[in-house]
Amino acid sequence: MTKKTDAHQASFRDPSGYMFHDGKTLRRAINPIYFPQYNKLKESGFFKNLISNGLLIPHEETSASSEEIIITPEEIPFITNPYEWSFEQYKHAALHTLKIQKYALSKGFILKDASAYNVTFHKGKPVFIDTLSFDFYEEGTPWRAYKQFITHFFGPLVLAKYHGTEIFKMMQTHIDGIPVKLISSLLPTRTKLSSVVYPNIHLLAKMESKHSEDYKAETKIATLSKKAQENILESLYDYIKGLTLKEASEWGDYYDKTNYDEAAFQAKKTLIKEWIKPLAPQKLIDVGGNDGTFARTVIDSVPHIIVTDIDSNAVDYNYKQLQQNKETNMLPFVCDVLQPAPGIGFNNTERNSLIERLAEYAPDVTMALALIHHITLSGNVPFEKSAEFFASFSKNLIIEFPKREDSWAESLLVRKREFINHFDFYNETEFEKGYLKYFDLEKKEVVKGTKRLLYLLKNKNNGA
Repeated sequence: MTKKTDAHQASFRDPSGYMFHDGKTLRRAINPIYFPQYNKLKESGFFKNLISNGLLIPHEETSASSEEIIITPEEIPFITNPYEWSFEQYKHAALHTLKIQKYALSKGFILKDASAYNVTFHKGKPVFIDTLSFDFYEEGTPWRAYKQFITHFFGPLVLAKYHGTEIFKMMQTHIDGIPVKLISSLLPTRTKLSSVVYPNIHLLAKMESKHSEDYKAETKIATLSKKAQENILESLYDYIKGLTLKEASEWGDYYDKTNYDEAAFQAKKTLIKEWIKPLAPQKLIDVGGNDGTFARTVIDSVPHIIVTDIDSNAVDYNYKQLQQNKETNMLPFVCDVLQPAPGIGFNNTERNSLIERLAEYAPDVTMALALIHHITLSGNVPFEKSAEFFASFSKNLIIEFPKREDSWAESLLVRKREFINHFDFYNETEFEKGYLKYFDLEKKEVVKGTKRLLYLLKNKNNGA
């Protein structure tokens, strides 16, 4: 029998079972309390159907006894959290959850847990990862995860429509969902006229306030027919599907306004390809990789690629591209290098920090192109500090350094006005001094036709 001490930090809340590490393999133990549901879900073909339709993470039953059943889910190379998703990703995760609930209801089950943390992105698409989130449907009962769906999915998406995707970062501080009252207060008054937003947010917030003093739980649970529940799911689905974003960004069309010509662009691509090939990476991350343009130069030869960017629109564009191209080995997500996601939840260990996840992912190659001038000049981060950040998870680092004469570096320096002299250290010599404390220099070349240098550096500790 497994020891609870090996239990994964994120799974202590569920009495049905828990995740645990068996060496490097992540497995799930199922407690006897959940045996009736698990057996029925398995025997009825429910699991099989969800898995074959790409809705639920595949698993194998590893062992079974009267004390516990062990299942081993398919490995997911990297877990992203809701506050790291672009608008389209968040939308797809919400629709994915509703699809599962609609299907469950049609088969006499319900989704008892509609947390956004139960969905992640794998093989280019959202996938549901909590195999024990299902229960039997009882006739006439409302969907008990409904409010959770509103606070984790519907509310954040409607807020993002009006306030932009920065709203998703609220999920970092609200691991149990953004409170309905708060969502309602942040929405424009005119949303009260919406036949979907009014009942699912504003009215819900009103009801919640009305019953907030109900310490003895005397309020009767409303009855709701299956048909009425299906109608609610349908209206939420249609509304979310039609949601669009109002915000534009300065980076969305980044490559249409680069400061170097097509020949230089191609030269950079060629150099990257040539340097990566002999390293034969299994895993690669492009930090600040915009819409994945440079990572795509090696997409056919690298089994798993992560592309992060601070700009949600660029991530969205990348996500749409990989869906069109049916690329299953690229994972885009939103990340601000100057403020990487922290560990959150109980004990700050329920969801790992970005740094911890990257160290565990252990990419063979890290790319940081057109990024260092932003980190250094916009973020005031000394070279040695950013080198330490990259060294914490990188074995090989391909980094681009725009010299002071580069027009973008120039423009960032000019904005410093009277503090410009503070940035005298922004030069090739100081850059190398900072980075060579953590890395060995393997290659260095000027990108033809530009004022930019490309470096290939090897971690002195041979990988994080």
